[in-house]
Formats: sequence, C-alpha cells, structure tokens
Amino acid sequence: MNTRSLLATASLLLLLTGCTTASDGGGDGGDEGDGPSTGGASAAKRWQPRPGTDWQWQLSGRLDTSVDVPVYDIDGFDHSEETVAALHRDGRKVICYLSTGAWEDWRPDAGDFPKAVIGEGNGWKGERWLDIRAVDVLEPLMAARLDMCRDKGFDAVEPDNMDGYKNTTGFPLKAADQLRYNRLLARLAHERGMSVGLKNDLDQIPALVDDFDFAVNEQCAQYDECADTTPFIEAGKAVFHVEYELRTDDFCAESRRLKLSSLRKKYELGPWRESC
Repeated sequence: MNTRSLLATASLLLLLTGCTTASDGGGDGGDEGDGPSTGGASAAKRWQPRPGTDWQWQLSGRLDTSVDVPVYDIDGFDHSEETVAALHRDGRKVICYLSTGAWEDWRPDAGDFPKAVIGEGNGWKGERWLDIRAVDVLEPLMAARLDMCRDKGFDAVEPDNMDGYKNTTGFPLKAADQLRYNRLLARLAHERGMSVGLKNDLDQIPALVDDFDFAVNEQCAQYDECADTTPFIEAGKAVFHVEYELRTDDFCAESRRLKLSSLRKKYELGPWRESC
C-alpha cells in the first residue's frame, strides 16, 4: 500500500472512531449529567438530573441569576427566551414551571379554558382546580404551553398541581384519572425534547417513576414523607425538595442521607434560599 493510501486509510479510521465515540447526551458532567436511556434515542438526549444536584427555585420577584447552582426552576410565562439563553450561557439547565392541574386567572391563556373544566379553589388566590378527566379539552391547551417552554429553550418542565385527585376539586377525580393525566403531560414534554418532573403526588411515585425524569417535592420532611421519594433516587433521578417551615438543621441531615436536593425557601418563592 503506498503512502497516499495509508494516509487515506488512517483518516477514515479516525473519522469512524470519532463517529462511534461522540456523546449524544446533553449533560454538563458532574451530578446533573445524562441518565440511562429508557426510551430510545430521544430519551438518551434528554437532560437527566442526578440525585444531589443543587438548584434554585424562584417564581416571584426580580430573577436573581447570581446563585451559583447548575439548575434554575423559573416561571415559564414570566421569563423570556433571552433569559433562558443567558442562564444557559452561565452553564445552567433551566426548568419551566407551569401550573397544569389548576387554572390561574392571570395567565394570558386563561380565557381559553371552558368554565366547565374549572372547579374549586386550591387555596391560592386566583387559582382553581381543573377537571383533569377532560383530556380532550386540556391536552391542546397544555400542548400549547409546552410549545412555549420548548420555543423559549427550556430544558425541562415542572408541571404543578399534579395531585388533584387527593384534594377537594369540585370533580369526582379518581387515582386512575390522575395517572392518565400525569402520563399525558410527561408524554407531551418528552415529545418536545424536554425532561419532566413529577410534582408531589407521593402515593403514585411507584407507578410514575419510569414516566418522569426527576421529582419536585414540597415539605416531605415536615410530614415525614421523604422516604417515599426513594424510587426516584434509586433510579438515578434527582428529587428537588423544599421546606418552608422547618430550619435546615431540622431536615438537612436526613436529606443528605436520602440524596435529596434540598432547600429552605419562603412561601412566595422569591430569590432567598438556604441550601443543605
């Protein structure tokens, strides 16, 4: 074989090696890297936060982008594509907060929800539970919201109010209704290339852990429920956890043992935080 042939062969081998070793994942390394694939190429490319990944959750007030953490969870309606891009430039993954189980009267699409699917108040001003059985009505509305998150460049979605069946909603919701609706939201997020978190809904974690990429939990330490999130940790998926009424000394030791990503926040979810 002449020198030119040898060089050509070597170049081809290098090209093939590069093709077979390149990563398809989107993680940045460390605790928040890519997780195991559970559904083909698209699942392999989704961001998979690992247990213990630090985070910031801010849903009110002027966004403080100075918190040195790898994950930000912010309101999907309130923030622009430019804000998400700036966080990405700082090396952060960004989660899009949406209320998917309750209607909020101040959202720009509030008028698109028929009165028939709007139920009792959920305890927060301007918010009322949705009839999650009406998937023919809610699916296109939620798909449009998830399109917004995708188009703004978010990496993941935090759908809120995901346990209406355990509350007084004004509708006779059953556990099966909640499972169906939660899986619908997970599918819609995944179809758009985004990861999705299961918010609270502790009793259904064993049934839903394979459908979701991480969990978000409020006050599991206060109510002695944090061990219920273990299926996510065992699956290599982060549990982003917040307490409001306990001091960090009251829950951080247990959080570290369980590998939770725990914060102390105020109820308004402004920029203030204390991390374990």
